[in-house]
Amino acid sequence: MSPKIDPDNVRIFSGRANPALAIGIANYLQVPLSETLVQHFANDCLSVQLCASVRGRIVYVVQSLTPPVQENLMELLMMVDIARNAAAKEVHAIIPYYAYARSDKKDAPRISITARLVADLLKTAGATQVMTMQLHTPQVHGFFSVPTDPLTARGLFVSHLQQYNLNPEKAIVVAPDAGIAKSAARLARLLGLSVAVGSKQRFSDTNVKISKSIKKQVRGYEYAIIYDDEISTGSSVVELSRILLKSGIRRINVVCTHGLFTGEAVERLNSIPQIETIITTDTVPPPAKQALPKLKVLSVAETFGEAIRRNYHHESIGPLFTFSEDEEEGSE
Repeated sequence: MSPKIDPDNVRIFSGRANPALAIGIANYLQVPLSETLVQHFANDCLSVQLCASVRGRIVYVVQSLTPPVQENLMELLMMVDIARNAAAKEVHAIIPYYAYARSDKKDAPRISITARLVADLLKTAGATQVMTMQLHTPQVHGFFSVPTDPLTARGLFVSHLQQYNLNPEKAIVVAPDAGIAKSAARLARLLGLSVAVGSKQRFSDTNVKISKSIKKQVRGYEYAIIYDDEISTGSSVVELSRILLKSGIRRINVVCTHGLFTGEAVERLNSIPQIETIITTDTVPPPAKQALPKLKVLSVAETFGEAIRRNYHHESIGPLFTFSEDEEEGSE
C-alpha cells in the first residue's frame, strides 16, 4: 500500500477560486482542509488569515487563477506570504489553472510577459515549489525560478475516451494550432489514432482564423476529437468545428484541460449539434449542467493528490508530467 502523508506534518489551505477541488485533494490525501478566512476592508483591500498553525510544517495552498483573476492571484500571494512569515517549513503553491500562461512572449511593443512576472511574484511571496497543470506553452515552465511541476490530465482523457471504442480508420485527433500539437500527438498515440494540426491566427479573443488546409489532413475521417489546452470564448473550437464539418467530419468530441467558457462560449458551443460531448476537468469550476448539457467534467483531484503524496515521500512524479511520453514509466 502506498505510504500516506502525516496529517500533523502538513497543512492544506484553499483560496476561494476552487474550494471543491481543494476538498477533493485533501480527501485523497486523507488530510483535513484547514480553514482560511478572507474578508474585504472598507477600502476594498483584502484581509486573509490562515486559521491553523503552520510553524515547522509543509503547507499546500490550492488556488486556481480563475476570474476574477487579479483578486484570486492577490489572495494566493497573500496566503503564501502568510505561511512563509508564520515559519512554515515549505510552502507549495498548487495552481491547477495558471491563467497568465497565455502571456508568454513579447509580441507587441511595451507589453509585459506576465507569465514570468507572476512566477517571480510567487517566489518573492515565499513559494518554495509550484505545482500546476497543462501550461499554455512549454516555455512558461522556464519562467519559474523555484521547482515547478506541470502535471497533465492526459491519463484521465485517455481512460474516458477508450470507452468510445474508437475506430482508427474513422477517428482522428485534431489540434487547432502548432502550440498544442505535441500534446495532441501524445493523446493520439495513446488512443491509437492519427493526428491533424491546424494553422491558427488570432486577431482578438473572439476572432480567430484557421487555415482550410487542414481539410486535406482529415479527408476520409468521420469522427474528430478536437484537443486543446483551454476553452475560453470558444472561438477556436467553433471555427475549427465548422471547417471540419465542411470537410466531411460528421461527429465531434471536444477535449480541453481548462474549461473557462467565458462570454458567449456556452451559446457558441451549444449552436453546433455535431459536437456530441465536451470533456474537460475541474481545474476551473464548471458551468451549470443545464447551461452546457454536453459537458463532461473529470476531476483532477486524484492527480494532484498523488503528485503531492509522491513529492512528500521524495518519489518520482515523472509519469504525471505534461511532457511525459510514457504514462506508466516516465521519469523526472
